[in-house]
Order: sequence, then structure tokens, then C-alpha cells
Amino acid sequence: MRRLDLKVGYACNLRCRHCVQGNKRELFPSKSIEQIKSDLKEVFSKGVVEVVFTGGEPTVHKNILEAVKFARDLGFKLIQIQTNGRMFSSKNFTEKMVEAGMTEFSPALNGHIPSLHDYLASVPGAWKQTVRGIMNVKEYGLNIISNSVVSKPNYRFLNKLATLLVKLGVDQYQLAFVHAGGRAWENFDSIVPRVSLAAPHIHRGLQIGIDAGLPVMAEAMPYCLMRNYEKYVSELYIPSSAVYEVGFRTENYEKWRVNEGKWKGERCKSCAFFNICEGPWKEYVERIGPEEFIPIPGKKKTKADILGFNSKDNFTK
Repeated sequence: MRRLDLKVGYACNLRCRHCVQGNKRELFPSKSIEQIKSDLKEVFSKGVVEVVFTGGEPTVHKNILEAVKFARDLGFKLIQIQTNGRMFSSKNFTEKMVEAGMTEFSPALNGHIPSLHDYLASVPGAWKQTVRGIMNVKEYGLNIISNSVVSKPNYRFLNKLATLLVKLGVDQYQLAFVHAGGRAWENFDSIVPRVSLAAPHIHRGLQIGIDAGLPVMAEAMPYCLMRNYEKYVSELYIPSSAVYEVGFRTENYEKWRVNEGKWKGERCKSCAFFNICEGPWKEYVERIGPEEFIPIPGKKKTKADILGFNSKDNFTK
């Protein structure tokens, strides 16, 4: 375990059409500050010095500033806030979060124009607030790692979204194929695209960042749909993490992701990338089927084959 993904609760100031958390905000209360501190102390005692505060939306937790400061004072070296970015449209809130100890900012921008992002977020004005939040954090020189969910409404415009992210000055961005759980499952027909149709647009979105010299990656994209972009598969770089949710925890998220979250079929065993590919999210295959995932012939690949033993790529997640 290198990092703790700490979900402080499922409350949120958006209601995204693709949200994998679904109705958990109605089912589970947010963690108390005492529980958050206990979680932090537990993993810190095991030598973990990186934490990602997430949710739901962590910035709406009433004790988020206290939680971040506690993590800093305890000795965490990396403190990432995984957020929709709306609260950071306030310069005052941004300053307080930086002073409390936030070291890394991971905003979610899902559209290149307000109407698209706001439609997906179900909140008018959300795009403007997220963009302003990115600009506010940029003033403090913190590392900005953005994450954008690839969905049916936005996949054709990923090149334009990537161009905007470069213009905003993010340090890294990820294009994550939608995980069809929660609200995404409920809205499957309008939210989840055919992954084979989205793939070339994901490649174009990645290329914008590559040409700009940025670290970029795509999550939940099998290698058979990442030809010529194999080194940009997110799962090559995701650090080993524990995930502490409300009512659920796993000490090894990679193991859970591979064994419980993703799908690989019998046909995949003949693929050159079988040993390192996690496959697509299983919900996608349950609904659409596996026909799009065609094995690539050849000698079995390793991570070293993709990255090279002396890779100088410095991706984070």
C-alpha cells in the first residue's frame, strides 16, 4: 500500500448523470472527523504518506479543512483533493485549503463548453466554477491532475476538452471511460458509449496533451483498443492503494479492481497483453457484450515491454 483513497462521505453539490456512487448519498452519512482522523492515523502507522480525499465531494464535508490540516500535521507528504472543483471558485476557500496542507488538486472537468459540462453535472454554472477553481489553484503553483469521465455526450469532443485543459495549464490529465455503475447504470443508454467508437476520440484527446509535453493517460481502456497508445494506459501507473469508503474498505484496490471490478474473458488469454491488461469494467460487458474486445496476437507483453526499463515518464494518479 502506497496511498490511501479516503472517502469522507457521499454528499455532493452536483448530481452527475454518470456518477458511479449512485444514491449512496441518501444511504450513508458522512464520516465524522474522529473517524477520518482514525483512518489517517491507522494508515500512517503503516508507513503510508500519501492520501487522496474524495467522496462524493470532499469539499462539502464540514470538517474538510480540519481533516487536511490533521493529515499535514501527522506527516503526510502528498495530500490530494479529488473534487468537482466548484468550491475552489472561491479564492478564500482555495487559500484556506492550501494553508491547511493541500499539495495536489484533482478537478473533474467533463466538457469543453459550459452547456456540456453543466448537462452532465445537472447543475447550471458548474463549468464556470470548476474552470475558475482550476485558475485559482494554479496561482499557488500546486500540481493539478485533472480527470475527465468519457461519456456518450462528450466523447466526440475530447480533443476540444484536451485543448482547454492544456490552455488552463493543468500538469496532467486523464480521460477515464465511464464506469457504468450507480447513476451511469441507470442512465446507461444516454451516458455509456460504445468503447470502440470512443477509442479514436480518446486517442486524439491524448495526442493533444502529448504534443503539449504533458503526462496524459486513459483509464479503463483495454490494450486492444489502445493501439499505438499502449504506454498511456492508466493502470500502468496507478499506485498501490487502500480504499476506505463509508461501510466498505479494501487494503488492496488493485486486487479488487482486477478480481471484482473488471472483466477478461476466455478469448483474452490469447492476447499479447493478457498479463498486464485489466479489461473493461464488467458492467459494460454485462450490458453490451465482449465482441469489441479482439485479442492482439503475439508474444506476451510485460509492463517493462511497454515502458522500458529506463522509462523517464513521471506519471502520477
